[in-house]
Amino acid sequence: MAKKLRVTLVKSTIGAVPKNKKTVEALGLRKVNKTVELPDNDSVRGMLRMVNHLVKVEEI
Repeated sequence: MAKKLRVTLVKSTIGAVPKNKKTVEALGLRKVNKTVELPDNDSVRGMLRMVNHLVKVEEI
């Protein structure tokens, strides 16, 4: 596994399930096209799996 993941919000959370909105916000993503670098661990991977239709993930 990579040490970090670069996560970008590519789709708006308007109209998304409230649980998915909170997950995206917990990942540190507030606006569309915002990018954050997160550690590559199981908890982050699980969160990304929940919202994979809203984000783009790259391994660093």
